[in-house]
Amino acid sequence: MSAVRSKICGITRIEDALAAVEAGADAIGLVFYAKSPRAVNVLQARAIIAALPPFVTTVGLFVNASRCELNETLDAVPLDMLQFHGDETPDECESYQRPYIKALRVKVGDDIAAACATYASARGVLLDTYVEGVPGGTGEAFDWSLIPPGLNKPIILAGGLDPANVEAAIRQVRPYAVDVSGGVEQGKGIKDHSKIRAFVQAVRNSSGGM
Repeated sequence: MSAVRSKICGITRIEDALAAVEAGADAIGLVFYAKSPRAVNVLQARAIIAALPPFVTTVGLFVNASRCELNETLDAVPLDMLQFHGDETPDECESYQRPYIKALRVKVGDDIAAACATYASARGVLLDTYVEGVPGGTGEAFDWSLIPPGLNKPIILAGGLDPANVEAAIRQVRPYAVDVSGGVEQGKGIKDHSKIRAFVQAVRNSSGGM
Protein backbone atom coordinates (compact mmCIF):
# COMPACT_ATOMS: atom_id res chain seq x y z
CA MET A 1 0.00 0.00 0.00
CA SER A 2 1.39 3.41 -0.95
CA ALA A 3 1.88 6.04 1.73
CA VAL A 4 -1.32 7.74 2.86
CA ARG A 5 -1.17 11.53 3.11
CA SER A 6 -2.33 13.43 6.17
CA LYS A 7 -3.90 16.85 6.63
CA ILE A 8 -4.31 18.64 9.95
CA CYS A 9 -7.32 20.95 9.63
CA GLY A 10 -8.65 23.79 11.74
CA ILE A 11 -5.23 25.31 12.40
CA THR A 12 -5.52 28.67 14.20
CA ARG A 13 -2.01 29.18 15.61
CA ILE A 14 1.47 29.30 14.10
CA GLU A 15 2.85 26.91 16.73
CA ASP A 16 0.22 24.31 15.85
CA ALA A 17 0.99 24.59 12.14
CA LEU A 18 4.69 24.09 12.83
CA ALA A 19 3.95 21.12 15.09
CA ALA A 20 1.95 19.53 12.26
CA VAL A 21 4.82 20.05 9.82
CA GLU A 22 7.40 18.73 12.28
CA ALA A 23 5.26 15.61 12.81
CA GLY A 24 5.25 15.01 9.06
CA ALA A 25 1.80 16.19 7.97
CA ASP A 26 1.50 16.87 4.26
CA ALA A 27 -1.06 19.67 4.48
CA ILE A 28 -2.70 22.08 6.90
CA GLY A 29 -6.26 23.36 6.69
CA LEU A 30 -7.39 26.92 7.42
CA VAL A 31 -11.11 27.46 8.03
CA PHE A 32 -12.68 30.57 6.48
CA TYR A 33 -16.16 30.01 7.89
CA ALA A 34 -17.16 32.48 10.57
CA LYS A 35 -19.54 30.09 12.35
CA SER A 36 -16.75 27.59 13.01
CA PRO A 37 -14.94 27.68 16.37
CA ARG A 38 -11.79 27.08 14.31
CA ALA A 39 -12.26 30.03 11.96
CA VAL A 40 -9.32 32.26 11.10
CA ASN A 41 -9.25 35.72 9.61
CA VAL A 42 -7.05 36.89 6.77
CA LEU A 43 -4.33 38.25 9.05
CA GLN A 44 -4.11 35.02 11.06
CA ALA A 45 -4.00 32.94 7.90
CA ARG A 46 -1.26 35.06 6.33
CA ALA A 47 0.88 34.80 9.46
CA ILE A 48 0.48 31.03 9.65
CA ILE A 49 1.34 30.49 5.99
CA ALA A 50 4.33 32.85 6.18
CA ALA A 51 5.79 30.71 8.97
CA LEU A 52 5.65 27.46 6.99
CA PRO A 53 8.63 25.81 5.30
CA PRO A 54 8.33 24.73 1.64
CA PHE A 55 6.43 21.67 0.36
CA VAL A 56 3.53 21.93 2.80
CA THR A 57 0.17 22.31 1.07
CA THR A 58 -2.09 25.03 2.48
CA VAL A 59 -5.81 24.39 2.07
CA GLY A 60 -8.55 26.97 2.60
CA LEU A 61 -11.94 25.65 3.71
CA PHE A 62 -15.08 27.53 2.62
CA VAL A 63 -18.80 26.96 3.18
CA ASN A 64 -21.13 28.68 0.70
CA ALA A 65 -18.92 31.76 0.66
CA SER A 66 -19.96 34.63 -1.60
CA ARG A 67 -17.85 35.25 -4.68
CA CYS A 68 -16.81 38.61 -3.25
CA GLU A 69 -15.74 37.11 0.08
CA LEU A 70 -13.82 34.29 -1.52
CA ASN A 71 -12.06 36.51 -4.05
CA GLU A 72 -11.03 38.91 -1.28
CA THR A 73 -9.57 36.01 0.69
CA LEU A 74 -7.70 34.65 -2.33
CA ASP A 75 -6.29 38.10 -3.09
CA ALA A 76 -4.93 38.36 0.45
CA VAL A 77 -3.94 34.79 1.35
CA PRO A 78 -1.63 32.58 -0.78
CA LEU A 79 -3.61 29.33 -0.55
CA ASP A 80 -2.50 26.31 -2.56
CA MET A 81 -5.88 24.60 -2.68
CA LEU A 82 -9.55 25.25 -1.93
CA GLN A 83 -11.89 22.93 -0.04
CA PHE A 84 -15.63 23.45 -0.51
CA HIS A 85 -17.93 22.18 2.25
CA GLY A 86 -21.22 23.75 1.19
CA ASP A 87 -23.65 23.45 -1.70
CA GLU A 88 -21.23 24.82 -4.27
CA THR A 89 -21.87 23.60 -7.82
CA PRO A 90 -19.07 22.19 -9.97
CA ASP A 91 -19.11 25.40 -12.03
CA GLU A 92 -18.70 27.50 -8.89
CA CYS A 93 -15.84 25.35 -7.64
CA GLU A 94 -14.06 25.57 -10.98
CA SER A 95 -14.56 29.30 -11.44
CA TYR A 96 -11.75 30.33 -9.07
CA GLN A 97 -9.09 28.73 -11.25
CA ARG A 98 -7.52 26.96 -8.26
CA PRO A 99 -7.18 23.25 -7.57
CA TYR A 100 -10.01 22.21 -5.29
CA ILE A 101 -11.41 19.43 -3.13
CA LYS A 102 -15.17 18.90 -2.75
CA ALA A 103 -16.44 17.66 0.59
CA LEU A 104 -19.38 15.27 0.67
CA ARG A 105 -21.25 14.52 3.89
CA VAL A 106 -22.04 10.81 3.78
CA LYS A 107 -25.33 9.27 4.82
CA VAL A 108 -27.23 6.08 3.99
CA GLY A 109 -28.61 6.14 0.46
CA ASP A 110 -26.11 8.59 -1.02
CA ASP A 111 -24.72 7.81 -4.47
CA ILE A 112 -21.11 8.70 -3.77
CA ALA A 113 -19.91 7.50 -7.17
CA ALA A 114 -22.38 9.82 -8.92
CA ALA A 115 -21.25 12.74 -6.76
CA CYS A 116 -17.62 12.03 -7.62
CA ALA A 117 -18.55 12.03 -11.32
CA THR A 118 -20.43 15.32 -10.91
CA TYR A 119 -17.34 17.06 -9.53
CA ALA A 120 -15.13 15.70 -12.28
CA SER A 121 -12.65 18.59 -12.06
CA ALA A 122 -12.01 18.16 -8.33
CA ARG A 123 -8.51 16.99 -7.39
CA GLY A 124 -10.10 14.77 -4.76
CA VAL A 125 -13.28 14.18 -2.80
CA LEU A 126 -13.37 14.50 0.99
CA LEU A 127 -15.86 12.19 2.69
CA ASP A 128 -17.15 13.52 6.01
CA THR A 129 -19.92 12.66 8.45
CA TYR A 130 -23.42 13.91 7.76
CA VAL A 131 -24.97 15.78 10.68
CA GLU A 132 -28.05 17.89 9.98
CA GLY A 133 -27.18 21.57 9.78
CA VAL A 134 -23.45 21.12 10.42
CA PRO A 135 -21.12 21.40 7.39
CA GLY A 136 -18.18 19.60 9.02
CA GLY A 137 -15.99 19.32 12.09
CA THR A 138 -18.54 17.23 13.96
CA GLY A 139 -16.01 14.88 15.56
CA GLU A 140 -18.23 11.95 14.62
CA ALA A 141 -17.28 9.05 12.36
CA PHE A 142 -19.63 7.62 9.73
CA ASP A 143 -20.11 4.04 8.59
CA TRP A 144 -17.08 3.52 6.35
CA SER A 145 -18.77 0.56 4.66
CA LEU A 146 -21.00 3.11 2.87
CA ILE A 147 -18.02 4.04 0.67
CA PRO A 148 -18.22 2.06 -2.59
CA PRO A 149 -15.03 0.52 -3.99
CA GLY A 150 -13.44 1.74 -7.19
CA LEU A 151 -14.27 5.44 -6.96
CA ASN A 152 -12.65 7.46 -9.74
CA LYS A 153 -11.30 10.20 -7.46
CA PRO A 154 -8.64 10.28 -4.75
CA ILE A 155 -10.57 9.90 -1.50
CA ILE A 156 -9.75 11.97 1.58
CA LEU A 157 -11.33 10.38 4.63
CA ALA A 158 -12.54 12.67 7.42
CA GLY A 159 -15.03 12.62 10.26
CA GLY A 160 -14.24 11.49 13.79
CA LEU A 161 -10.70 10.32 13.09
CA ASP A 162 -8.13 10.29 15.89
CA PRO A 163 -4.84 8.56 16.73
CA ALA A 164 -6.70 5.50 18.06
CA ASN A 165 -8.89 4.72 15.03
CA VAL A 166 -7.09 6.11 12.00
CA GLU A 167 -5.11 2.92 11.30
CA ALA A 168 -8.29 0.84 11.20
CA ALA A 169 -9.95 3.45 9.02
CA ILE A 170 -7.11 3.41 6.52
CA ARG A 171 -6.97 -0.38 6.36
CA GLN A 172 -10.71 -0.56 5.67
CA VAL A 173 -11.17 2.38 3.30
CA ARG A 174 -7.70 2.62 1.72
CA PRO A 175 -8.02 6.36 1.12
CA TYR A 176 -5.53 8.59 -0.63
CA ALA A 177 -5.38 10.80 2.47
CA VAL A 178 -6.91 11.38 5.89
CA ASP A 179 -8.05 14.65 7.43
CA VAL A 180 -8.27 15.36 11.15
CA SER A 181 -9.29 18.36 13.22
CA GLY A 182 -11.02 17.72 16.54
CA GLY A 183 -9.27 14.37 17.00
CA VAL A 184 -5.93 16.10 17.68
CA GLU A 185 -7.17 18.96 19.84
CA GLN A 186 -7.03 19.91 23.50
CA GLY A 187 -9.77 22.50 22.89
CA LYS A 188 -11.66 23.94 19.92
CA GLY A 189 -9.04 25.28 17.53
CA ILE A 190 -6.16 24.54 19.91
CA LYS A 191 -4.13 21.53 18.83
CA ASP A 192 -2.47 18.98 21.10
CA HIS A 193 1.00 18.48 19.67
CA SER A 194 1.44 15.00 21.12
CA LYS A 195 -1.84 13.93 19.52
CA ILE A 196 -0.71 15.33 16.17
CA ARG A 197 2.50 13.30 16.39
CA ALA A 198 0.58 10.16 17.38
CA PHE A 199 -1.90 10.65 14.53
CA VAL A 200 0.73 11.11 11.83
CA GLN A 201 2.70 8.15 13.17
CA ALA A 202 -0.41 5.96 13.06
CA VAL A 203 -0.98 7.01 9.44
CA ARG A 204 2.59 5.99 8.64
CA ASN A 205 2.16 2.68 10.45
CA SER A 206 -0.92 1.91 8.36
CA SER A 207 1.07 2.09 5.14
CA GLY A 208 3.97 -0.04 6.22
CA GLY A 209 5.96 2.66 7.95
CA MET A 210 6.52 4.64 4.75
